[in-house]
Amino acid sequence: MNTTVVAVNKNNLSEHPQSVCFINPKHELYHKKVDWLHEQFEYGLKIKLLYVEDQKKPVGFVEYLPGERCWRAVDAEGYMFIHCLWTNGKKYQHQGLGSRLLEAVEADAADLRGVASITSDAAFMASRALFEKNGYSAVETSGPEQLMVKSFGAAPLPTLRNWQGELQKYQDLHIVYSRQCPWVARFIEEVRPILAEYQLEPVITELKTAAEAQHAPSLYSGFNLIYNGKLLADRYISTTRFRNIVKKELV
Repeated sequence: MNTTVVAVNKNNLSEHPQSVCFINPKHELYHKKVDWLHEQFEYGLKIKLLYVEDQKKPVGFVEYLPGERCWRAVDAEGYMFIHCLWTNGKKYQHQGLGSRLLEAVEADAADLRGVASITSDAAFMASRALFEKNGYSAVETSGPEQLMVKSFGAAPLPTLRNWQGELQKYQDLHIVYSRQCPWVARFIEEVRPILAEYQLEPVITELKTAAEAQHAPSLYSGFNLIYNGKLLADRYISTTRFRNIVKKELV
């Protein structure tokens, strides 16, 4: 199978709209992720898309940047950190596409301590098994999540930050989010009619810097629905799921 890895940057982002996780470029909130990307490109963020010959749309995606600038509740100084990695379509499963993307990341991290990422048994991203297959090990776990690391030499390993301690600081109803995930940024606007319907007035806080995200009240940091120190959701959810949570936990 002939594959091509394309590096996406501020100059060619408009040519690769799939870099914004398949949100229609005509959607009114598409620009929120685009604006965020332009900000983060300046700090070393990279996106690679994997194309298969004769296919117009990419079948693989990876977003990563230096650990000091990562948007997860980890300390990964000196490492390259992967936010998201996925491959698309059953037709292309088990053909080494995920490994091909990891190779691209590792090539960019050759002068660093290694590569790290968060995986989960219940998440949207590529599985722990892909990373283990490529020489990564789980150096810490938190519930169903794993901090996966491939170290290139003898150096301090990345660690999880105390997100549970941060969580207890949030009393009453809070939504804490970032634009790192475009679906989360979109959700914040789409959920407002439901909040009005149930007369809910959460404190809505956008994490605007990597430092703020690294001290978020959840490991993924991109989305946090919190009520009196309890984490009700820690990643993108649909408006239907949000409504169900409201009925169960808040009204």
